[in-house]
Amino acid sequence: MYEEIKEKFKKLEEQLQDPKILSNQEKYIAVAQEYKELKELVSLIEKYENATKELENVRSMLEEENDEEMREFLKEEQERLEQEIENLDKEIKLALVPRDPEDEKNAIVEIRAGTGGEEAALFARDLFRMYSKYAEKKGWKISVTDLHETPLGGYKEIIFLIEGKGVYGRLKYESGVHRVQRIPVTETGGRIHTSSASVVVLPEAEEQEIEINPEELKIETFRASGPGGQHVNVTDSAVRITHIPTGIVVACQDERSQHKNRAKALRILRARLQDLHRKEHEREIGSKRKSYIGTGDRSEKIRTYNFPQNRVTDHRINLTIYNLEGILDGDLDEILDKLQEVELEKKLKEAATN
Repeated sequence: MYEEIKEKFKKLEEQLQDPKILSNQEKYIAVAQEYKELKELVSLIEKYENATKELENVRSMLEEENDEEMREFLKEEQERLEQEIENLDKEIKLALVPRDPEDEKNAIVEIRAGTGGEEAALFARDLFRMYSKYAEKKGWKISVTDLHETPLGGYKEIIFLIEGKGVYGRLKYESGVHRVQRIPVTETGGRIHTSSASVVVLPEAEEQEIEINPEELKIETFRASGPGGQHVNVTDSAVRITHIPTGIVVACQDERSQHKNRAKALRILRARLQDLHRKEHEREIGSKRKSYIGTGDRSEKIRTYNFPQNRVTDHRINLTIYNLEGILDGDLDEILDKLQEVELEKKLKEAATN
């Protein structure tokens, strides 16, 4: 397969020198784009092949070498090359799978407390903290657009925007029901309770993707308030937008400026409308949204956080990690890497059968 890719790249290189192609701007742009996309892949393949040859040489030298110090050096070199080849193999496989353009987008995340009353709301707060910590590690920008707190400081609902490169592609696996098993702060008998919170992750829609008719919007302003009803702003800067045809309501009170709150609310509204349109289209054609990890349904139970056993289990891929504190502190890469890896393997199998 690698030889076929290299041969195709070579032909594209020749076509870029062909006077017939050069004289046809449309054709030249198409060939140049394909050449650019293959160039990075070919570079990875060449590195992989060079590392493989080098590993063969090291193994051959190791068989013949008697000097213990030299053998130790060759063994270290062998381990280094084996790891490099494994990493390059993953990169090549990832490059071979067509990328979803939505993966590069910002993400809008909605967390809502489920069953469990106040404990569920406290768990929703823990999940928000987890994603905030993860975003911080990745250098992403996070901003809360709407928040409904409970008397104990839990979150009945929180909606926030995460901006950065490839945010949606990384966090799209988080949609679904998250469960927590622990002794609630409100429990006096020391019994373990199971509570839940739902997470929805949507890609941010571009303005040109979703057109919104201003006449179909009902826009209201109100005074933003903080915990306990304390006003955090003395002006009516918070904005509530209702999309009349669908009944979708979006509120934003994060910014002190009414104009900024309106702009943020519209960003969330576009994402929800895009999600709604996608689902309607899927119903029309009688198909379900393609998902390689679980069903892709926001009501699906995807993960359990068990405090007594210090474990987190992702039910879609049967992965259990005994590092609950670290994960709640934003160490999500181990889980997300595995989810991405499983999705990649399934995509590659599907591509091979087509």
